[in-house]
Amino acid sequence: MYPQIKNIRVFVSLFVLAGSMLMRFFLFILLVSVPTVLMAQREKLPPEDYAWVTKNFPSAKKSNTGIRYIEIEKGSGETINRGDLVSVLYVGRFLDGETFDQKIDPNEPLTFRVGRTKVIRGWDHILQIMRPGDKWLVIVPPELAYGTKGHPPLVSPNKTLVFTMQVLDVERGE
Repeated sequence: MYPQIKNIRVFVSLFVLAGSMLMRFFLFILLVSVPTVLMAQREKLPPEDYAWVTKNFPSAKKSNTGIRYIEIEKGSGETINRGDLVSVLYVGRFLDGETFDQKIDPNEPLTFRVGRTKVIRGWDHILQIMRPGDKWLVIVPPELAYGTKGHPPLVSPNKTLVFTMQVLDVERGE
C-alpha cells in the first residue's frame, strides 16, 4: 500500500472520531440545557387558576417568568431597571375579585426600589418590563407572590393574586 493512502486513511479515521466526539459533546450540551429551558417555560399557575385566568383574561400576555398581564394604559420612556425608585398605585385582589390591599391615593403612592426584595418577587419581575405611566392588570402566580406561607391574615397560602398597577414615577437609581 502506498504511504500517502495510509496517511489519508489515518487522517479520515481521526476526523471521523473527532467529529463523533464533537457530536457527543453537542448532544450532551443540548440534553443539559433543555430542562432549564423547559423549567422556565412551565406553567406556574395552579391548574384551577390557569383555567379561570385563560377563560376570563384570554388576551393576557405571559412574561418569561410566568406572570400574565394586560396593558390598560401605555406609558412611555425606558423600561424600569433594578435599583430604580418607583412610585406605584395598585389594587390587589384575589381571583374572586375580593380586594386584600390597595394604595390608590396619588399623593401617597407605594414607593420602593425595584429588585431589593421590598415587594413580592412577581412585582420585581413585572416592573422591569413596565415603563413610567403604564397601567396594567397583572396576574401573579403563587410562587412569585407569597407562596406556600401566604401573608397572614391578608393572603392565605398558594394564592394567585391579581393587581391593577400604575407606575406614577421612576427615579433612575443605583
